[in-house]
Amino acid sequence: MKNLSANKIVVISCAAIVAGMVGLSYAAVPLYDMFCRVTGYAGTPRRAETASTHMSERSITIRFDANTDPALNWSFQPDVRSVKVKIGENLLAFFKAENRDSEPVTGHATFNIVPERAARYFNKVACFCFTEQLLAGGATVEMPVSFFVDPAILEDREMRDLDEITLSYTFFRSAVRDTASALEPRSGRTGKRL
Repeated sequence: MKNLSANKIVVISCAAIVAGMVGLSYAAVPLYDMFCRVTGYAGTPRRAETASTHMSERSITIRFDANTDPALNWSFQPDVRSVKVKIGENLLAFFKAENRDSEPVTGHATFNIVPERAARYFNKVACFCFTEQLLAGGATVEMPVSFFVDPAILEDREMRDLDEITLSYTFFRSAVRDTASALEPRSGRTGKRL
């Protein structure tokens, strides 16, 4: 009788371990994504709830990079290639996308910051990259990103000589069906327009 209950305990323990491992494998991607957004790891910019309230006299150049996956027949580029901004200044930059197909297409943008170590100081208040974008066939749209560089960067010794940050986007065709029910571009216009 003792042997049977010991076997049950071993079986239940093994089943619990397997169930826990399966659960952790499903949670790994969202947990990694949350870790990257909080720490800026792998060039992931932070998402700010509000615009900056402090501005420094020191300036930094922000460069904009725009790419599209070959499977997405869109033209995508920034309105300006670079801008000099004061640290802590709220800016609003625009990117232009054009759907070269005759049918509606939904896309989504991935993004990162170079150099990666600066990502923890780059804050987006609003961005077209937060949602899926539906473009009608032949349509062109301006898509905004509102951002600031956190003044805390001035206290980081590793960032002392940093004078340029690149914000890079790549648009991919979305797995979402291309229908009118998809989300349309959002404005989120906070900050000084470039």
